[in-house]
Amino acid sequence: MTKLALITGASRGLGAALAEALAAEYHIVAVARTVGGLEELDDRIQARGGSATLAPLDVTKPDAMATLCRSIHDRWGRLDLWAHTAVHAAPLAPASHIDVKDMEKSIATNITATATLIAYVAPLLGQSGQALFFEDTGAQGKFFGSYGATKAAQMALARSWLAETEKTGPRIHILAPPPMPTATRARFFPGEDRAVLTREAEAAETLLRKI
Repeated sequence: MTKLALITGASRGLGAALAEALAAEYHIVAVARTVGGLEELDDRIQARGGSATLAPLDVTKPDAMATLCRSIHDRWGRLDLWAHTAVHAAPLAPASHIDVKDMEKSIATNITATATLIAYVAPLLGQSGQALFFEDTGAQGKFFGSYGATKAAQMALARSWLAETEKTGPRIHILAPPPMPTATRARFFPGEDRAVLTREAEAAETLLRKI
């Protein structure tokens, strides 16, 4: 029986790298808003002999996520792995100048959508599945108010779920990727030497060896 992996935030960055790395053993259900990015991911997965189902959806839409998870249940009956990389990284700003719309989008994507997805995905993972969440240790200090606060809240949700399921499953993993040359990081650290950063594909392979 083919194993099944759901990747939320799969069109680029770490999410895309994880999808490609997992495609050797899993059929990938790839979720992201960017259709073009998903199609390019599908091409790369197929070129490596893998397969994917593309789901161009917004994780902040509960009805869309409910429909997706119901479709996974009806077609496959389960999930073996969920990797959650979808995130909204609001522009850097002083705490006293945080834009209300940026904060609302950060809360909707990083906190509310994560909580909603945990509720929807947990029954599909059952006791033997695995869920992966990813810390961002660089999202601290001045100007990281919106992103840092909501990313920390997302990790609090993940840690709570980990503690609650430690004896019963599913297995929850909280992983810390190294600094990578993603588009998000480039916005936060525009003058950084990207050549010294860990490539997403290498980071994905290293992280998956830890689960």
